[in-house]
Amino acid sequence: MISARNIRLTLGARGAETEILKGVDLDIRAGESLAILGPSGSGKSSLMAVLSGLERATSGELTVAGVDYSSLSEDDLARARRGKIGIVLQAFHLLPTMTALENVAVPLELAGASDAFATAEAELMAVGLGHRLAHFPSQLSGGEQQRVAIARAVAPKPAIIFADEPTGNLDQSTSAGIVDLLFERQKSASATLIIITHDQTLADRCGRIIRMQDGTIASDSAA
Repeated sequence: MISARNIRLTLGARGAETEILKGVDLDIRAGESLAILGPSGSGKSSLMAVLSGLERATSGELTVAGVDYSSLSEDDLARARRGKIGIVLQAFHLLPTMTALENVAVPLELAGASDAFATAEAELMAVGLGHRLAHFPSQLSGGEQQRVAIARAVAPKPAIIFADEPTGNLDQSTSAGIVDLLFERQKSASATLIIITHDQTLADRCGRIIRMQDGTIASDSAA
């Protein structure tokens, strides 16, 4: 599903560049659940950004779902991600002026789905929010907002789901339910799941764990 070779990422102005990723090689199989584990500053979120097409690598080769990301323009990268990659972030990133239903349906509609609102409603019901369709993010708890974010990510039935610290803003009891839901929706979409985390307990839920350190892969093993 993903093949990365000698991925390097350098950020910053000329003369003050910082090398974030230092030659990462990685293959991820279809349907796999993978945790990218590491402390703050290890490069794990930057690696996710590159693998998902949100950030362009400075150098290296990257193929995602059969598409060569290395050669694509920014617009082409956005088109390549659409419908194929779902992303769940720690900060939810819901639009405050849209209801839960609209937050899930509008991206589907913009992608050309003819049944966007029906699909969104079905997905929100699947994550236990059928009674919250008309509520705005400010009217939802943190756990409910993250459920909306998960519904939005998986509604297009993407081949790959990325989750960057998906429980970082939630209390422990809410986090457990969100993690269960994330794996449940992964199975429903038959997707590859990649979780970026510093939480060993969450990483242990995955079939494979990669440990990042100083911009490189320090270890790669089955959980």
